[in-house]
Amino acid sequence: MKLHLKDNEKECKAIYEKLAPKMMSLCLRYMGDREDAKDVLQDGFVTLFSKIDSYSGEGSFEGWARRIFVNTALMALRKNDALKMSDSLESAAHLQGGEMSQMQSISYRELLAMIAELPSGYRTIFNMYVVEGYSHKEIAAALGISEATSRSQLMRARTMLQDKIRERSEEH
Repeated sequence: MKLHLKDNEKECKAIYEKLAPKMMSLCLRYMGDREDAKDVLQDGFVTLFSKIDSYSGEGSFEGWARRIFVNTALMALRKNDALKMSDSLESAAHLQGGEMSQMQSISYRELLAMIAELPSGYRTIFNMYVVEGYSHKEIAAALGISEATSRSQLMRARTMLQDKIRERSEEH
């Protein structure tokens, strides 16, 4: 796909309009803050348009773009040292799971808000593993952490979410 920004403003605008809502959701999930998410969205589109010539046409364009936005969000989190994590799996062994029935009583929007409230490291790994489908090995490589750290951070993120869900259901 050859696209030159000066020659194809209409194509760029069409790509932006098609992808912006989905990528903003992705950015919000990673950043947890709307203003930070907007910055990542803008940076992601700058990267996407500057690298659009490297899209090989294999796989979906949206999947290729999604990877750019995930990487842009991770770079922003790294820049802010939000991914400095040192918990090991052993230190998280005492954590317990929650009940599924409580999960059924909350809306998608409420769940997204709860995910946004997680500490950035937990939120990042939760998004990468649960939402994006990365393996712990891939997460460890992308973030420069051990697989055990990835697993423990995911466990802690899930536990925090379960606690938030439990608190919410007790309030209602």
